Amino acid sequence: MANINILKRYKRIHLIGIGGTSMSGIAEILNQWGFIVQGSDLNSSSTTDKLISLGIPVTIGHDPSKINGCDLVIYSAAISKDDPELVRATDLEIPTLERKDILGEITRAFRNTICVSGTHGKTTTTSMVSMCFLESQLDPTIQIGANISAINGNNRVGKSDYFILEACEYSESFLSFFPKAEIILNIDNDHLDYYKDIDHIKETFIKYIKLLPDDGILVYNADDKHCSHFSRYTKAKSLTFGIETSNANYTAKNIEFDKNGFPSFDVYHNNIFYKTFKLSIPGKHNIYNALSCIALCDEFGLDKSEMKTALQKFTGAGRRFELVGEINGAKIFDDYGHHPTEITAVANALKKKKYNHSWVVFQPHTYSRTKALLDDFASCLTNFDNIIVTDIYAARETNTYNVSSKDIVNKIEELGRRAYYIPNFDDIIEFLKRNVKPDDIIITQGAGTVTQIGHKLAK
Repeated sequence: MANINILKRYKRIHLIGIGGTSMSGIAEILNQWGFIVQGSDLNSSSTTDKLISLGIPVTIGHDPSKINGCDLVIYSAAISKDDPELVRATDLEIPTLERKDILGEITRAFRNTICVSGTHGKTTTTSMVSMCFLESQLDPTIQIGANISAINGNNRVGKSDYFILEACEYSESFLSFFPKAEIILNIDNDHLDYYKDIDHIKETFIKYIKLLPDDGILVYNADDKHCSHFSRYTKAKSLTFGIETSNANYTAKNIEFDKNGFPSFDVYHNNIFYKTFKLSIPGKHNIYNALSCIALCDEFGLDKSEMKTALQKFTGAGRRFELVGEINGAKIFDDYGHHPTEITAVANALKKKKYNHSWVVFQPHTYSRTKALLDDFASCLTNFDNIIVTDIYAARETNTYNVSSKDIVNKIEELGRRAYYIPNFDDIIEFLKRNVKPDDIIITQGAGTVTQIGHKLAK
């Protein structure tokens, strides 16, 4: 059981933005640990409904009076400093903590906090590790950035000393954590609205590695040029995984794909055959994710047969190449990937499947990312047969970058391919209904509201 003594000075805790993926998970953990938890959110959702069903009061909208009598107010990075409830907490001199800091305190409470990080693949790999620990009946606490069916949501509160956590590098938030074990999947140029360049990102990951205790575990990708020599920054035990690097501790050989694009492969540990694994999700990139999971779980002493069962049971996290329905005999998938590397991985996974023609509907995510990676977006989208680009999802930004989705379309056409710029979602749906044929595949791609299209189309 987690040691929560450090938090016991708080009794009543209010969370602003409680409906967020991470914030709702924090609320459930604190509620399960016996704290009086309440919160607010601008919008009602299935998440806020679930919290209310657990006995956690949720106010929709602002109500500064709800802060009265609280011992702590938690807010997410999305909350502005002039938020009425945050201002009220300051006026009443109630302590406030940002999400990453309270999550850090929660990680400190566990003897074995397992942090899964990297630019790409965090959600899937956190899900894989969680599935293995559940299959081994180790009763972990879990927090993931998407829903998985095995825990009927994105978080779970266990009674063991294991906390499996998706650790995001954005704004260096994972530097607030207290990890016992870390998986680093890869490092790529992303979040350039915060980081100056790839060297700045690498420097932050090195700081993150240095958080490990001497008896900790570091698992990292030997095939990723930005991850090389990471073991020099820690006294923790270092384990590597890879496909191309023959001297990695955990490697995959004899890789085969079935008609769904699902891989099977032999795992070798220090060049000795370990076990054959089969996945129920597509793509070579998921072999990397699985290898990191296997390395971590093997070091924690999990049974390899239970790992094999868990990984084959896992059919993917929400919005990760997720099948959402059909239209005109064509399958519709939805994917969260919003970086060129992720879109390329999806395209490569798609090529292992059997289908007629592919259709991608891409919604760029943030102006800064679109501007910085414009050529890369155009190039990776040419991997699909038919390309539709809709307006940029602004997220936390305003368009001070003088960039639009039309710029991506123009770049694609410079590469000799046709692309359609369609800003209206209903127009996209009508266009697809008129044009897709049986055995085609449609993929809605992006981290924003583009997910709505596939579900509407399926209906």
